[in-house]
This record gives sequence, C-alpha cells and structure tokens, in this order.
Amino acid sequence: MSNTKKIAVAGATGRLGRHVVDVLNEQGHEVVAFSRANGVDIETGAGLVEALEGVQVVIDASSTPSADKDIASEFFTASAKNLHEAGQKAGVERLVVVSIIGIDNTVAGYNAAKLVHEKVLLEGPLPVQILRAAQFHELVEVMMQWGTQGDVSYVANMKTQLVAARSVAEALVDLAVNPLPESSAGPFPEIAGPRAETMAGAAALVAARRGTPAEVREVSDPDNADREIFEDGTLLAGPHAVLAGPTFAEWLDATEPAAK
Repeated sequence: MSNTKKIAVAGATGRLGRHVVDVLNEQGHEVVAFSRANGVDIETGAGLVEALEGVQVVIDASSTPSADKDIASEFFTASAKNLHEAGQKAGVERLVVVSIIGIDNTVAGYNAAKLVHEKVLLEGPLPVQILRAAQFHELVEVMMQWGTQGDVSYVANMKTQLVAARSVAEALVDLAVNPLPESSAGPFPEIAGPRAETMAGAAALVAARRGTPAEVREVSDPDNADREIFEDGTLLAGPHAVLAGPTFAEWLDATEPAAK
C-alpha cells in the first residue's frame, strides 16, 4: 500500500515553498504547487477550489512582502478563511501552516500579523497544524538590504536561532504526511537552528564573505514596539523545539563558497 499523498503547496515559488515542493517530490508525493503566478490566488480565493480537487493536505508556505501589520494581517486573514472554505468544499483533510517562534506577545509588524493568522486559522472548520519556526537563514540578506545606506548596513538587534528554509520545509512535510496527533494540547511544535545567533552577527559573516557592505552595525530601534522581544531572547527556541542544522556559517559556506 502506498504511503504517498496528494499535497498542495500554497506559495510554492517562495523562499520556503520551493523547498517544500522539492522535499515532497523527492519523497514521491503528488504535488499541486500553486501561487499567483499560475492563476491561483489564496488572498482572493480565485482558482482555489479547482486547485484543491482531490488534495488531502495543504501546506501553506505563503507570505506577503509587506511588514506592515495591517496590510499583512489582511492578507493572512483572507488567505486563512479562503483555504478553510475552499478546502472544505474540495474535501481537504487538514492544513499545515508555518508561523514564527516567540510571537505570543507581539503587537507590531509582520510578527503580529502572523499571530492574527494563527488565530483565524484555528477558528476554521478544518484541522490545522501550526509549526513555529525561527527566522530563516535566507532572511539575513533581506534584512541587510532593507538597512543598507551607502557602505553601511544597519541591522536590528535581534537574538534568534537561524534555521535553513530547507530544514523547515522538511519539518512541514513530516507533519503533512504523518497522522494527526491524538491530542492538540500543549505548545505549537517548533523548529530552530542548532544555536543562538544574532541577526547582525550573521550579516557580518555575509559582508565579510562578499566584501560589501563595508560595515554592519547592530541598531536598537526605540520606536519598535516589539524591541524588547527582539532583543531579550524571546525569539529563541523553546525547550521542546526540534533543532536542525546547518548553522548559518555552515549554510553560507555551502551556498556561497569563499573565493579561492
């Protein structure tokens, strides 16, 4: 008897979704990979019921480029409701969704929007499994770009436990292909990298490897309502988290080898 499933991936072309698709394909599952690029829009619901026909599980790896709490919350609220509605019509068994470690008390920005996302998801009719992940290795370059002015990159003071998007994808697939646990009590499952790091420290490794920008400066933003959460270790993995390599330095060596 085959253990393969028909699994849909929302946000299939994104930073995380492309890895989810790769892992599913490697394991021999039937993959329905969709995004706005192929006419399926989870924010409006366009094409969603048709895309989910015969699908057993949906892995939602979608995101929004906006870090504004209200804009991101609108996207996540609409997408969660649409996935529940379309999924129920199509006979989907459950949703598997990625979120972020340590966001319970956030009030601003993207993290607060993901908290809204979790709440709306859990109010829907389909069973939902939420995996909270640490910040991705791939996010370091994005934050460097956001903060670069001239030869200096200003990077937020953030303690995190950076994890590879590929490792998160593998954990999402594990949830999707294994039976639902008998009880949903307890904290959300978590995945993080093998050790605590700082976003600025990781950025400095990138800058040293590339020779640009000339300097990375760690900054603390007094206007950030979640500054304390960023800086006090709240975003680090809990005691029940799965820790998965590689470290950021190991990942950087593999993806961007040093010039000889």
